[in-house]
Amino acid sequence: MFEYLIFSVKLPHVSRLDWAYKNNSLITRVGKLFTPYARKLGMDIKLKAILFYLVGAVVFAALLFIPAGTLDFWQAWLYMTIVLVPAAFVVLYFLKNDPAFLGRRMKMKEKERGQQLIIKLGTPLFLAGFLLPGLDRRFGWSNVPLEAVLAAQAIVFIGYLLIFWVFKINSWAGRTIEVVKGQKLISTGPYSVVRHPMYVGFLAMYLSTPFALGSYVALVPFVLCIPLLVARIRNEEKVLNSKLSGYKEYCKKVKWRLVPNIW
Repeated sequence: MFEYLIFSVKLPHVSRLDWAYKNNSLITRVGKLFTPYARKLGMDIKLKAILFYLVGAVVFAALLFIPAGTLDFWQAWLYMTIVLVPAAFVVLYFLKNDPAFLGRRMKMKEKERGQQLIIKLGTPLFLAGFLLPGLDRRFGWSNVPLEAVLAAQAIVFIGYLLIFWVFKINSWAGRTIEVVKGQKLISTGPYSVVRHPMYVGFLAMYLSTPFALGSYVALVPFVLCIPLLVARIRNEEKVLNSKLSGYKEYCKKVKWRLVPNIW
């Protein structure tokens, strides 16, 4: 759940996030402070991507372990391993094969007012979802069975693989909602099943994270984020319909946004 802390959230067919997002995280705020200095120093995309990763790793760990008040939190260690190792692979892969993609993922300022509001509302919920497991560990509110923790960790990993697949097949998957010059409609791979496959991956990760970290209470803020995600998708599709060539026809072909036969 780390790459989307840094480079998420993605617009399915548009250069834009892991909400999660992306833009809706503490890393986003750190990034906004860091980026101007990176530009002044003339940092290339490789150095910026590595620094974003390292800063993200530190903040990610802080969100989990500081509230816990201890490093004796095996669920968090396993979770960070499952997230950080693939995230490193993702960064290295795209630095080699598509550095422009990472540049789009590190673009953070939303132009759409609706998206700006969604991000403001989602940020505290998102942060609460990561702070509560540590507090739960400290005060012993939950007792999630080992089997449930391991199953949830596996789902987090699978969700991450889906997100990587989306990134790999859609180089236009930026972090902010916009249609850029020369952008092409992507309708293959996971996009042939649902219109927003990356959000499917994010949902799998978000809703599994509380159980993966051994906390029932942390599920509440992540569930509350679902209406915001729905609002984001609706606004997103409004932009796509008006600016991305062929998107209206694509919607007629692929009817489902997130879950086949449901929505």
